[in-house]
Amino acid sequence: MAKRGKSYLKAKEKIEEREYTVEEAISLLKDIKSSKFDESIDISVRLGVDPKYPEQMVRGTIVLPYGTGKVTKVLVIASGEKQKEAEQSGADFVGGEEIVEKIKKENWFDFDVLVCTPDMMKHIGKLGKLLGPKGLMPSPKSGTVTFNVKETVSDIKKGRVEFKVDKTGIINSSIGKISFTKNDIISNVNDFVGAVLKAKPVSLKGRYVKSLCISSTMSPSIKLNIQEFEK
Repeated sequence: MAKRGKSYLKAKEKIEEREYTVEEAISLLKDIKSSKFDESIDISVRLGVDPKYPEQMVRGTIVLPYGTGKVTKVLVIASGEKQKEAEQSGADFVGGEEIVEKIKKENWFDFDVLVCTPDMMKHIGKLGKLLGPKGLMPSPKSGTVTFNVKETVSDIKKGRVEFKVDKTGIINSSIGKISFTKNDIISNVNDFVGAVLKAKPVSLKGRYVKSLCISSTMSPSIKLNIQEFEK
């Protein structure tokens, strides 16, 4: 077990072994903050699904009402008028086949999200082994393979978050910064958890959400009351 610092241990002493309401948890996170930088706020949802079965794979996207607080670099690979649309929408990098070659030859990955139009996927497919391990491969399911470039880029810049359950049945995501107001963080949490609940597999039997925790970059996790979201 890794040795914890004094600030972490001091913060842990203030966290009770119980489930908190969202409002209580956010207030506590702000109270135990000890670092000088603007910490991210992360949420972890343990689900009662078995991801090895396709019908129990939980994934989706949501535009958080107050964003994540992070600057997201967007690359759009398209052709013709869609390149102009991408530029006008605020994409950081825009190009066609030349960008594909740049990634392939230079191992260039100075972007966080890759959006491409369906007609360009035949070129993107060559980059599967490079983009896949980094989680950068665009896909229709995540909404990053689309002709609706303008709206997609706009949503990503506003704070669109993609969530996907991992092989252990857990969804982890950043949902804001500790500097956000308490009400803004609460709104982000409520919308994110709401999106996860809506993504419940139809075939699932038994409890869907097993546990729900929130934390900041340097803090211990705080358990949230699941029933608050299931009303």
